[in-house]
Amino acid sequence: MAAPMDSSVTTDIGWRFDNSYARLPQRLFAQARPAYASAPRVMLLNTGLADALGLSLGALSPDGAAALFSGQAIPAGAQPIAQAYAGHQFGGFTMLGDGRAILLGEHLAPDGSRVDIQFKGSGQTPYSRRGDGRAALGPMLREFVISEAMHALGIPTTRSLAVVATGDPVYREERLKGAVLTRVAASHLRVGTFEFLAAHGDHVALRALADYTIKRHYPAAANAANPYLAFYQAVLERQMALIVQWQLVGFVHGVMNTDNMSIAGETIDYGPCAFMDRYDPGAVFSSIDAYGRYAYDQQPLIAQWNLARFADALLPLLDPVPDKAIELATEVLSSAGARFDAHWLAGMRAKLGLSNAMPGDDELARELFMWMHTAAADFTNTFRALATGDAALLAPASDQRFAAWHARWRGRIAAEGVSLETAQQRMRAASPVIIPRNQRVEETLAAAEQDDMTVMHRLLEALATPYDDRPRDAAYLSPAPEDSERYRTFCGT
Repeated sequence: MAAPMDSSVTTDIGWRFDNSYARLPQRLFAQARPAYASAPRVMLLNTGLADALGLSLGALSPDGAAALFSGQAIPAGAQPIAQAYAGHQFGGFTMLGDGRAILLGEHLAPDGSRVDIQFKGSGQTPYSRRGDGRAALGPMLREFVISEAMHALGIPTTRSLAVVATGDPVYREERLKGAVLTRVAASHLRVGTFEFLAAHGDHVALRALADYTIKRHYPAAANAANPYLAFYQAVLERQMALIVQWQLVGFVHGVMNTDNMSIAGETIDYGPCAFMDRYDPGAVFSSIDAYGRYAYDQQPLIAQWNLARFADALLPLLDPVPDKAIELATEVLSSAGARFDAHWLAGMRAKLGLSNAMPGDDELARELFMWMHTAAADFTNTFRALATGDAALLAPASDQRFAAWHARWRGRIAAEGVSLETAQQRMRAASPVIIPRNQRVEETLAAAEQDDMTVMHRLLEALATPYDDRPRDAAYLSPAPEDSERYRTFCGT
């Protein structure tokens, strides 16, 4: 049942909708309405994000906020639609679309930015493919926590504005509480959006989509001799930089399908994902990634594979001669590895307190990771200990391998003519104290299921300043016990 228009509550909190995506070819979307929620109740509101968007949440009553963010009251100017797209999911191509998400509209923020406001878990759409279109409370709260943690870490990401419990159950392996997440994104344009039109052979709409995306996200490409090639190059550059930022904090995205690769260069879809405790290059947290396709050390290669699929979709626009189009795309794609390596080494220099490039820096960084793997060292705490002078806590004096590396690292800092203390100041700005530790996230979700949100609020407060050392946050620094079960996350569909 679609949600009725509710005129008894205000939704006028400063919305400025201008829904440009809905002016693209009709093939790219379908009209949709959020489903009925029997007893919506606000679980989380992101007042800081709302303020940045120019939205006055204080103008809402509790019932008004619940009605708005569950889709029961549609604000003026909104134009709810579900977006169509395709995707390579674990390597297999599928025609998809928003099966449990509805784009409420595009809001114009005070800083001039345009952002998508999307409901996730708001019921069936024309693309639901026999699914119920609903979401469970736990996964929606989890996306709120992880996406806001990523934002605080300085990593480009979609963000979370609200989570509302619907009052209605959803059924997976068990009966769960239903919920709707309000997601904010630069856009929801994906590699899979372009694949969708390419699969239909609709080159007219493909060109319209590319022109639209260039105007919205990469306006400089419009002035290039070949705008579509410049567009492809810019997307590739942004994606390589993004994956490096994930790697530098030990984040593992569980579903790097092409429908989860944002053209805007933001992290999107926080279903089966997690941060590492002990460093393991083969770390996988997704319950459905049985063969490690999206493991930590595979992320750069998968990003390149996805970008190759993006190139496939763009070929008709790159050059009218197919062989020439392939040649152009291949030349850009072949640079992806070098771009990744350059971003990664720059990031590692920051984490190691190095400001200049010198021969041997790459080897120095990789030797540290090899030791971390052998020693099962905690990813986050290793870099923070180096940054705070607590390196003695990382390894016993008898660990000659670490001692040799540490001496070499100290010598490398000295070669720059700066003090260790100066280098460590740089390091503390690049190495967080706090990440959303898996056991802490699970504790907050368990408490929320019992209607106790205090645990969640304490965690969110700690995650908001991840680079600050604060004694009160000490409980969030410890990894899971070594004998704990291997952590698994689920997509919630």
